[in-house]
Amino acid sequence: MANEDTRYPTRLPVWWGRHGSPGPHPLERGVSGKLVTLRIEKKFNRLESLIRKVLRGPRELKRPLDDLNSVIWELADGTRSVEEIVGLMDITFHEKVAPAKHRTEAALLQMQQLRIIAMLKEPFGKKWHIGPGIIPDGQTLDDIDLNSYSFEEE
Repeated sequence: MANEDTRYPTRLPVWWGRHGSPGPHPLERGVSGKLVTLRIEKKFNRLESLIRKVLRGPRELKRPLDDLNSVIWELADGTRSVEEIVGLMDITFHEKVAPAKHRTEAALLQMQQLRIIAMLKEPFGKKWHIGPGIIPDGQTLDDIDLNSYSFEEE
């Protein structure tokens, strides 16, 4: 991710929620330190859909993030550059994330490859909803117990 430090990682429209007790986290707007779980609708072709119904498989992928990736997810609100996120991760997690630049950029690259964040050239202009608890347009997700999640803008 050379020369990516001036880019702004921004969450794409994905349902997500916070859960658990707060762990280490920077005292920044929108960052709770709680664990984050993402829910993503699976897309099936006809045969896959039939097999899913027969096997009673899930229609969505639940992706729980660990403590480090949860903080990166919360920091990726489009207002902070990669460089700022790297600095906050280093200050917060010290040797757990060392080398912070390499590990944070690797996590951001993986999230980008999974198409759950975008790397913008300028700060996010609120063109889509990036907050917790919202099912993105065009997606259908299963009903879940929402009492175990927190959706406040921290």
